[in-house]
Amino acid sequence: MLLVTRDVMQDVMARAKREHKVRALGMTGVFDRERFLASLEGVNAVLCNSSDKFDASLIGALPSGIKVIATYSVGLEHIDLEAARARGIEIRNTPGVLSDATAELSLTLMLMAARRAGEGERLLRAHEWRGMTPTFNLGHGVVGKALGIFGMGRIGQRLAHMARGLDMVVHYHNRRRLPPELEAGAIYHEDDKSFLGAIDFLSINAPGGPGTYHWLDRTRVAAMRPGGFVVNTGRGSTVDDEALIAALRSGHIAAAGLDVFENEPDIHPGYYELENVVLLPHIGSATVETRRAMGFLALDGINEVVGIDRNQ
Repeated sequence: MLLVTRDVMQDVMARAKREHKVRALGMTGVFDRERFLASLEGVNAVLCNSSDKFDASLIGALPSGIKVIATYSVGLEHIDLEAARARGIEIRNTPGVLSDATAELSLTLMLMAARRAGEGERLLRAHEWRGMTPTFNLGHGVVGKALGIFGMGRIGQRLAHMARGLDMVVHYHNRRRLPPELEAGAIYHEDDKSFLGAIDFLSINAPGGPGTYHWLDRTRVAAMRPGGFVVNTGRGSTVDDEALIAALRSGHIAAAGLDVFENEPDIHPGYYELENVVLLPHIGSATVETRRAMGFLALDGINEVVGIDRNQ
């Protein structure tokens, strides 16, 4: 029996039902832990997503029949991996297939923040536009500017490829330097200060976890060029919200584009007060093609563990 916690695409659910007995919870909003636990009779596999928090206590309460938890995400911060390992539960995720979609959204946020697109759209919807003047809603160009990518994994590399189409000079900061064929001319910085001082746009594409928690803090924000831009499609936990909000208010950071937030969906209320920030509801991978591919990859992982050959 496969338990699916959230709604998934129709063709993903259709395949799941061909290969498994399925119990679909269709949860929305906050993960309902008690409902989940009450639905586990006969279940040997779970398909969840990043909104579902599998901490040590929840994993400890799972019946012994659970063999695998697959998550509709790349990140695994919502699952206590040590607790799962101790219970002998396999974990599967969906890397690789969402790189283009998330890189596209990083680029979208860069353009929206630089060109003040969110402000303009809100002005029109409020029926407050009075016509164009030469100084109206002035933003900044992106072509030829310096882009800094924090986290040069699959998504960061795809963003770099796209940014070169805008003649952007790509800099990056990573745990380790990439080989030349993956670097593709991007400029590596081992040092935070060197990296942040060299760029006009910062795109955060790094994973979450203790190693990147509040990486963009007051010190690193101050190291950025005045009037720079910040985009985050990685993990909300990498940003110290108080530090970024203060810099947006002062103008040290001209604008930001954010798709992920710490403690989402309960985001810092200070962001709602700012015109110079574009806010999106964690839609980095939200394309039809990508969500389909993620679902199929998650099912592949489940089938590998429970021993189902879909080609038989």
